[in-house]
Amino acid sequence: MASTFKLHAFELGRCQTNAYVVEAAPNQGQTGTSACWVIDPGESPRPLLNFLRDEGLKPEAILLTHAHADHIAGVDQVRAMFPNIPVLAHALEHEWFQDPQLNLSLFIGEPVSVSTPTGTLEHAQKISLDEIQFQVLHTPGHSPGSVTLYCPGQKFAIVGDTLFQNSIGRSDFPGSDPDVLMRSIKDVLLTLPGDTAIYPGHGPSTTIDKERRSNPFLR
Repeated sequence: MASTFKLHAFELGRCQTNAYVVEAAPNQGQTGTSACWVIDPGESPRPLLNFLRDEGLKPEAILLTHAHADHIAGVDQVRAMFPNIPVLAHALEHEWFQDPQLNLSLFIGEPVSVSTPTGTLEHAQKISLDEIQFQVLHTPGHSPGSVTLYCPGQKFAIVGDTLFQNSIGRSDFPGSDPDVLMRSIKDVLLTLPGDTAIYPGHGPSTTIDKERRSNPFLR
């Protein structure tokens, strides 16, 4: 019997970065505990940590859509609560986790350095949370190692800072590329089914169809 899917969002830190807990909970009448992941634990992750504690959840992994400071700043606080938890990110950005210049925190005067990932996320990689299947999509442009976590069965994608409601990710940072960003959006994200829900790194959720119709950057 399939698990019950739940997605919990937390707006963290000064940049109001969306962190997510993806949960695969046993259906009513089933025994066992929920499986979950933490995605993009950013600055000041106490609300997320309190949720995990209060719900009795033990995440199986931390997954990162990319390694800018506002998405990784809370990694070590999650790891302090859950020692030895795997940390997964695209290989192109592993060195960013301990380099404040690469993760951009140096430019705001509060350098961020956290534990280096223990594993990688690669394009077309299949990963699963309990019985829920995900596909990793490499969607660079905002940063070279940006990835999207796509769940076809539940019709949603966690896209980091690649695509937003009525906007797109910034491409003026070191390591960004506006042409590559647009290819990632048009050749990868916009090829997903129109009713796919999009959960971005900042701001409200949207859908592929809504962005096709109304996003001024995609006309």
